[in-house]
Amino acid sequence: MTGPWCCRSRQWSIFHGDVVDGTKETRELDSLDFGRFNHHSALCLPRLGDALATVFNFYDTCLSRILRMEKIPSQKRTTVKRIVLFGPESTGKTTLAKQLSEKYEVPWVAEYAREYLQEKWDRSRTICQPEDLVPIAVGQMKLENEAIIQAENDQKQFIVCDTDLLETLVYSEVYYNGWADQRLLDAVSSQNYDLYLLTGIDVPWVADDLRDKPHEREKMYEAFRAALDANDCNYISLQGNQITRLESASTAIETLF
Repeated sequence: MTGPWCCRSRQWSIFHGDVVDGTKETRELDSLDFGRFNHHSALCLPRLGDALATVFNFYDTCLSRILRMEKIPSQKRTTVKRIVLFGPESTGKTTLAKQLSEKYEVPWVAEYAREYLQEKWDRSRTICQPEDLVPIAVGQMKLENEAIIQAENDQKQFIVCDTDLLETLVYSEVYYNGWADQRLLDAVSSQNYDLYLLTGIDVPWVADDLRDKPHEREKMYEAFRAALDANDCNYISLQGNQITRLESASTAIETLF
């Protein structure tokens, strides 16, 4: 074993070396001994104080990061039903969510990821990274739970969600080769939604700062549909123009009551 953490003696406090006058001596070292010995650098004790400080600082940093790991809020228990707009980018989810909210006068939950990622893009011109997904999920669940409280206070039967954590999970697995944070997986497995509205790709793709897959719309649509099937979600597929989609969505929602 070599390097600054090594010493040929089995005890850090013992030094084997040559005294200046050439005689051999084995003795306990103190702060004055180093000036009396001609010794090879390989036998030199490391600066333990600095090294240990570095180790403990690293440990403290890692521990702090672990303690700061965000926990995704639990979904609030309620009798208020949750309707989710679900599907690839640029398929009319936000438009339909707002229409349904206005038609039934119920709370609408915005997509937190757009606010979060747009602010990140404006600030640093960087795109979504794996470490962004849990903060996005945390923000999304806070908005949803706030909307549930509002609906309960206003005695509304349901809320409309522009997205949910299953959508975040789909993006994670598609963009990061199947990877997903365990906290996100656990949150998705413990949640429940009453109806998903899967938005089709038969509408024009509109570019913005965050959208990046205009040529993979079919692939993304299949990924979202497969996620709904795999999780046994109650959903309908929406096609056609805005009027047709609003009518189909309204019919499906009203059958829940």
